[in-house]
Amino acid sequence: MQVYDEFSMFADNAAEAGIDWRGAPHVERRSVAVRDGRNLSALVWQPDKRPDLVLLHGGAQNAHTWDTVALALGRPLVAIDLPGHGHSDWREDGDYKPQIMADDVAIAVRALAPSATPVVGMSLGGMTALCLAVSNPALVTKLGMVDVTPGVDYVKAEPIIAFVSGPEYFDDFSAILARTIEHNPTRTESSLRRGVLHNARELDDGRWSWRYDPMRSWKRKPDDEPPAIDAPASAPDFSALWDALATVRMPVTLWRGSRSGVVDDADVERFLQMQPTATVIVVDGAGHSIQGDRPVELAHSIETMLAS
Repeated sequence: MQVYDEFSMFADNAAEAGIDWRGAPHVERRSVAVRDGRNLSALVWQPDKRPDLVLLHGGAQNAHTWDTVALALGRPLVAIDLPGHGHSDWREDGDYKPQIMADDVAIAVRALAPSATPVVGMSLGGMTALCLAVSNPALVTKLGMVDVTPGVDYVKAEPIIAFVSGPEYFDDFSAILARTIEHNPTRTESSLRRGVLHNARELDDGRWSWRYDPMRSWKRKPDDEPPAIDAPASAPDFSALWDALATVRMPVTLWRGSRSGVVDDADVERFLQMQPTATVIVVDGAGHSIQGDRPVELAHSIETMLAS
């Protein structure tokens, strides 16, 4: 059995990223009651101080995806487990649209970061951060979106859909780790091992399963029923949020991984049409998960955003 202590791996994160280790950071897990009797969970870094930042992870991830970024920043911040992810409760209806999740996130932000703060979200978390900025602008002083725009379609999201379309249960830890390595070629095995320990759990019968809701509506059809490229049933459709992006009035930053296909040149062009003063940053050598591939570089860039 794999022994799991979610606060025991920070030194490994720091060593792998070349971050000076100054001792274990003070991090607490907090829970906030939201709607329908559910709770949202979050990691609060330096809980005795006012948070400088709120971080939202991507689909099929959890708040620990930001650990190395948080260590590099060294700031008080809140990293939230989105509904249906990490230690947050699943929705009975399985609806994880960013517009829906932003309502829950707003409650958590009010409870854990009561003073308005910058919000940075990656992928599905980036779309949720956008919806939060639109529906609750008083909570968000600056908006950061990591490798995502409303232009995401089935073709761009295919690597993500392929990953979540895999098995829900694995015979042992080595099997779930092997699948994760297969679908994350830009990451080291040690970082993926930590990620799986944070993102999966061992069942009573010895099998392993993901902590996140399987998001069955995103899963592609069987091989004998390939989805149509123009309008596949499983594709997330964020296109309606282009108009929402145009209404955002706080400063906006978009990060794009140079090795990612989720954001293309046309997306950036339209993004700047909707937000002409936005800052667009390409992170060299990063895939879609910039916080995993280039965490220190992303942290430095977030520092610049916070200081501007």
